[in-house]
Amino acid sequence: MYNTCIAAIATPLLVRIPQLRPLNIVRDLPGVADLVEKCFADTMDADGRTYIQQMRRAGQDNVFLRWASSAVETASMPLSGYIWEEKGDIIGNVSLIPYRHARKKYYLIANVAVRPEYRNRGIGRALTVAAMQHAKQRRADETWLHVRDDNPGAIELYRSLGFVDVTRRTTWQAQPDRNASAGSLGIVVTRRAARDWPAQETWLRRLYPDLLTWYQPMPWNSLRPGLGPALYRFMSDYDVRHWVARTDSISSAVVSWQAMAGRTNRLWIAVPPEGNEDILTALLLHARHELFWREKISLDFPAGQYNTSIEAAGFHPHRTLLWMKSNETSPDENRKSI
Repeated sequence: MYNTCIAAIATPLLVRIPQLRPLNIVRDLPGVADLVEKCFADTMDADGRTYIQQMRRAGQDNVFLRWASSAVETASMPLSGYIWEEKGDIIGNVSLIPYRHARKKYYLIANVAVRPEYRNRGIGRALTVAAMQHAKQRRADETWLHVRDDNPGAIELYRSLGFVDVTRRTTWQAQPDRNASAGSLGIVVTRRAARDWPAQETWLRRLYPDLLTWYQPMPWNSLRPGLGPALYRFMSDYDVRHWVARTDSISSAVVSWQAMAGRTNRLWIAVPPEGNEDILTALLLHARHELFWREKISLDFPAGQYNTSIEAAGFHPHRTLLWMKSNETSPDENRKSI
């Protein structure tokens, strides 16, 4: 999902705006797909293009549309939201995606998009405020969004609406390469053993904290060793591999690869706080070599950490997202404070 196609806007939201209305999933999906594609064409990756294709197919699938009409507030999909329409054309959009995690209700505001020729008119602000009010009326415990960190206009807008910075994550991508080699670094990389798991789990929990697990749950059953997780991977048709670099017989860093159907292959990095830059570079080069038959691999990592070693392994930053959370209290919290 995308939500960065707006500039800083100062026009106040009106109580009633005739151009702003709720998304009609039966008739609006094709127009929204066109708008999102137009706004994000220069930054869209393979997953994004797949998302647009799925949106267009969904708009032509009567069975899906009937189901979606009854699942708007329960399915973690962009089935609800608001659009800005002028003369019958959709020129602005915001999507709302509900999530439930640990008995809490979350909303992700996404796909905030406005046609370039209509920007700086307050449309992005009006759409975002409508989405925030929607989440509050439905008693959301938390309302989140993410935005590219190289879009200061959008960031300024969201901060003016009460969103606060929480974390930054960078997505890195690389092409697998049969000729990639870490031999010159003098670091031995082998397959992970079960005894490496306790350290790996500790490092993973530090680098992939629970903060965002409502949106992207950690695939613990895919990564753990043992018979139970192996059966789970078999039943789920997951392909997972692990490599470890050791120092004096002790694991120094671990990289796991998980194949996800229909998505870019993902790496999970596990390194200690005082990790060695060369060790991580060696592991990532080894992964590129071992996965040579794949089209592309990616990894998500805290922004600004181990940049040098990741780049030295042939990875390139695709984007850095700033995750923001609304600091407004929920309706229940407001009643408690009165």
